[in-house]
Amino acid sequence: MEQGMILYQSKYGSSKKYAHWLQESTGFGCMRTADASYKDVLPCTTLVLCGGVYASGIAGLSFLRKNSHKLKDKKIAVFCVGASPYDERALLQLKEHNFRQDLNGLPLFYGRGAWNEGVMTWKDRTLCKMLQKALAKKDPATYEPWMEGCMASVGQVRDWCDPSYLTPLLTYLQEG
Repeated sequence: MEQGMILYQSKYGSSKKYAHWLQESTGFGCMRTADASYKDVLPCTTLVLCGGVYASGIAGLSFLRKNSHKLKDKKIAVFCVGASPYDERALLQLKEHNFRQDLNGLPLFYGRGAWNEGVMTWKDRTLCKMLQKALAKKDPATYEPWMEGCMASVGQVRDWCDPSYLTPLLTYLQEG
């Protein structure tokens, strides 16, 4: 593979885990978006952003938005990580919501992360409990996959991280 860089923004560790697995598979450099500057990715031909999904946003996209005009000659991909099971329709909605203007057309990949209310911030835990309370009022037969995942995780500690989720991204990176 060509010279590349993996940038990640991870709140609870799943995106970091995927970024390091990706680093092992590609040999690319790897760093947190908070520590990165455009100068770090300038020599790279390929750039991968790994970020968690929070309230339908993808952590770390601000780095790509801020530098999009300088990154036009790079092969760029985004790998997002969430607690929900993979769902093609949800992924398309996530892409439509986040990939506007300069980010339009970027490929988006998904890996399932982890769930542990015990390590969540008070704000995140409260928002999740409010969402679960609202979902509990719905008929479970009408749940979308993310709703099922959310309700099945109440009070649980789960880690669904699996390097096999990186396979489609690795295939994309190997393509010319």
